[in-house]
Amino acid sequence: MANAVSGMAVNDECKLKFLELKAKRTYRFIVFKIDESVQQVRVEKLGGPDETYEDFSASLPADQCRYAVYDFNFITAENCQKSKIFFVSWYVITINA
Repeated sequence: MANAVSGMAVNDECKLKFLELKAKRTYRFIVFKIDESVQQVRVEKLGGPDETYEDFSASLPADQCRYAVYDFNFITAENCQKSKIFFVSWYVITINA
């Protein structure tokens, strides 16, 4: 288990699944959740390679924070297929009216 500077541990599965996404394109996205009971970050959801951005955004809860990575495919102006992996820090802002 890897430890972050913050003291929050990162479960080994997180690194393994990220490497699978990065090297093998096994997943379209991964959503990570902080498990407060054991003070570590864990994999909450794996999005298959055919899932869409809409599937990804639907997997982010409206009332809780998450971390995620998303593998974004696109075609350049030169008509080349490219892919970029984005890290997402999802947090909820509560506004009291």
